[in-house]
Amino acid sequence: MARVWVFGDDISTDGIIAGRYLALFEVEHDPRELAKHAMESVDPTFAAKVRKGDVIIAGKNFGCGSSREEAPIALKAACISAIVAESFARIFYRNSVNQGLPTLTCPGVRRGFKSGDKAKIDLGKGIVRNATTGKIFKVDPLPDFILAILRAGGLIPYLKRIGKSSKTIFR
Repeated sequence: MARVWVFGDDISTDGIIAGRYLALFEVEHDPRELAKHAMESVDPTFAAKVRKGDVIIAGKNFGCGSSREEAPIALKAACISAIVAESFARIFYRNSVNQGLPTLTCPGVRRGFKSGDKAKIDLGKGIVRNATTGKIFKVDPLPDFILAILRAGGLIPYLKRIGKSSKTIFR
């Protein structure tokens, strides 16, 4: 079971990882440096308390703002296993998939959880269950190609796995 962190609407990429930390990543290129500062401006205790496998449940427009790919990198490096939100900024959603971080859209999900609840997520079936309350949320299952990218750990590992031929990618 995953422990839940609940966040509100309009959490920007700057709220996920502040711009002042991007230089650390460019110099060190170590995602763990970003993880130390993940969600810092939204919840200063997050990076110190997050544990492997934790899940973020959020409101509308999660990942809005700039298109910085470091935002999902920071969350994945902080060991977040998935994000379920009422809606996502499109570029954040795609950057998350590219980084191998599962993201599920589920209207009304934020009202069904509170921080500290336990969650169980079935990506293939599109089920998000609050194991603390027993409430179940149904979302559209992720398409097979997205599941394949996530299983590979992200877009680059996926492309390495299937080969670099455009004939393979664009059949």
